[in-house]
Amino acid sequence: MNALRNKVQLIGHLGMDPDIKNFDKDRKLARISIATNEVYYNNKGERVEDTQWHNLVMWGKVADLAEKYLKKGQEIAIEGKLVNRSWETENGDKRYATEVVVSEVVMLGKKEAVA
Repeated sequence: MNALRNKVQLIGHLGMDPDIKNFDKDRKLARISIATNEVYYNNKGERVEDTQWHNLVMWGKVADLAEKYLKKGQEIAIEGKLVNRSWETENGDKRYATEVVVSEVVMLGKKEAVA
């Protein structure tokens, strides 16, 4: 049950191509955003679509996969853990970010034709 304490699973569409950064010793980081949609009906019976954006962080082999295969608009399923981080700007303002550190990616949707 320990592994279930901080586990996130999302299915959505990519909002951008991966932003890739390479570090020493062949370490790679990929940052990307994913949109998830929820449709429900409010108390007036009106259809409401709610879109949430999530920031994803991928390291190592998962980042390699993202760089090679993931493109804006593609539907994917991910699994990872939720991480909060904070930093201070040059002006001394405190900033916060919540991200999903991705451990697994599954590409969904239609396969593109190979030319």
